[in-house]
Amino acid sequence: MKRLHIRKKLNRSHGGNFLIFLLLAIFAVFMGLPLWYNIVSAFKPPEEIFLFPPRLYVTNPTERNFTQLFQLVTNLTIPFNRYLFNSVFISVVSTTLCVMIGAMAAYPFAKKEFAGKKILWKLIMTTLLFSGGVTAIPSYIIKAKLGLINTYWVLILPSIASPLQMFLMRQFMLQVPDEILESARIDGASEFRIFLHIVMPNVKPALLTVVVLAFTSIWNTGSNGVVYDEALKLLPSALGQISAGGIARTGVTAAATLLLLIPPILAFIVTQSKMLQTMAHSGIKS
Repeated sequence: MKRLHIRKKLNRSHGGNFLIFLLLAIFAVFMGLPLWYNIVSAFKPPEEIFLFPPRLYVTNPTERNFTQLFQLVTNLTIPFNRYLFNSVFISVVSTTLCVMIGAMAAYPFAKKEFAGKKILWKLIMTTLLFSGGVTAIPSYIIKAKLGLINTYWVLILPSIASPLQMFLMRQFMLQVPDEILESARIDGASEFRIFLHIVMPNVKPALLTVVVLAFTSIWNTGSNGVVYDEALKLLPSALGQISAGGIARTGVTAAATLLLLIPPILAFIVTQSKMLQTMAHSGIKS
C-alpha cells in the first residue's frame, strides 16, 4: 500500500505543470507586448509617446492620432479607397486561388501513388528552408521575363504556390480513411467528385487555417519593389507614405498600423479553434 501511494504521488507532477504554464505565460507576455504597445501608442498624445523609458499605458487617451490619419489619407496623391480596393482585391483573389490550388496539389500527395512522389514532396518541403530574400533576385528576373512587373499578377501569382499551406492540407487529408474513398470509387464517383464532396468537407479545419494564413500574409505584404504605379500599390504603401513624415507622425503611424492589424486578428479569433485543430493534426503523419 505504501509503494502504491508513493507511485501515485510521483505521477502527479503539479510542480512540472505549474512550471510549464509559467514559462508559456512568460512567452505569451513577451509575444503580446509589441501588439499591446502599438494599441496603447495609437491612443497616446505626443507628450506621452516620446517619454523615456516608454510606458505600457496611456494616461490621457486621445483620438487625435486617428483624426490626423483621416486627414492625411484624404490628402494622398492617390485616393485612400484605391489602396483599400487593391489590398482587398489582391487578398481575396490570392487567398481563393491559394486554397484551391493548394488543396488540389495536396490531394495526390496524400491519397495517390505515382512515380517520384517522395522525391517531389521532399523538394517541395525543402523550399520551406529558404526565406524570400534568398530567391529575390531570380524571382524578380522570372517575373520580369514574364512581363508581370507593375501589374496585379506580380502580387497574385507568387502567393498562390505556398508549400506551407500545401503541407497543412496534405497532413489533414492523410486522416481521411482510404476505405471511404474506395467505396466512392466502387459506386462510380469520379476523382474530382471524391475530392470535392468527400475529402474537402472533412478537411474544413485545415481549409480555414490556410485561408487565415494566406489572407494574413497577403494583407500585410507590400509592393516588394515589383509595383511602381501608385494606383496599383497596397495599404502598406499608403502607411509608408504616412510614416515618412518622421517622428512627428509616430502616433499616426501607430493608429494606421492598428487599423491594418484588425482584419487578421478578427480572422484568427473567429477560426482559432480550427487552426489549433489543424496544427495538432499536422504532425501525426508524414
